[in-house]
Amino acid sequence: MHTHLTIVTGSSRGLGAALVAQRLLPGHVVLGIARHANPTLQAQADAAGARLEQWTLDLADPVPAAQRLRDWLEHFDGAALASATLINNAGVVGRPAPLEQTPPGPGPLVELSGALRAGLEAALLLSAAFLAATRDWPGARRLLNISSGLGRRAMAGSAAYCAAKAGMDHFTRALALEQAASANPARVVSMAPGVIDTGMQAALRAADPALFPERERFVKFQSDGLLVSPQDCATRLLARLEATDFGALTVDDVREG
Repeated sequence: MHTHLTIVTGSSRGLGAALVAQRLLPGHVVLGIARHANPTLQAQADAAGARLEQWTLDLADPVPAAQRLRDWLEHFDGAALASATLINNAGVVGRPAPLEQTPPGPGPLVELSGALRAGLEAALLLSAAFLAATRDWPGARRLLNISSGLGRRAMAGSAAYCAAKAGMDHFTRALALEQAASANPARVVSMAPGVIDTGMQAALRAADPALFPERERFVKFQSDGLLVSPQDCATRLLARLEATDFGALTVDDVREG
């Protein structure tokens, strides 16, 4: 009997893969959405008696993903589920550089557009699909948006990423107001996860310092041992997700409280 449902975007690696791995328990259904599947997670699910589905989708094209999610959720017996959770984790940092130095041609513009669509538009559309499909489900409904300190403190060289995360924080505030007026409210939080040892950090450390003046700050995070492993961060995020006061703060930071 599967009684808990969790949906995670950006699920094939880094923090997303760690979140999925820690949800692969008996009685759990987990849906991962990413550009690539993760065979290690599938093997873990099979061994644990959990149900894992992995959709290989590019969230830079979010409309089909959102429609597919709503259709998929409508086939569930919501009354049989104790909880349903959506974790919008996917994000794209892109090439660290000032916006005015975007190279000519359509490719770099498509990259910038994709960063906003995968990091913000997809989260909004998937949230709409999730909340609509589960509106009448009696179990606990939770929506966790993985934000960033860069949504609250701008950084030169990462305009698209900063814009996506700031937008995520603010649309979460709007969702929380909407849900507070709902007959069956979901708890909604936008959470900054701290500084995690992922591919994004490696990309920032490898950036051209002439284009990315804050590069040394990210080099120092690593040299000073300040990076948190994806596994440790996932543990802390899921603990906050399950806490009785989840949703008390709409925009939060896992390092606080």
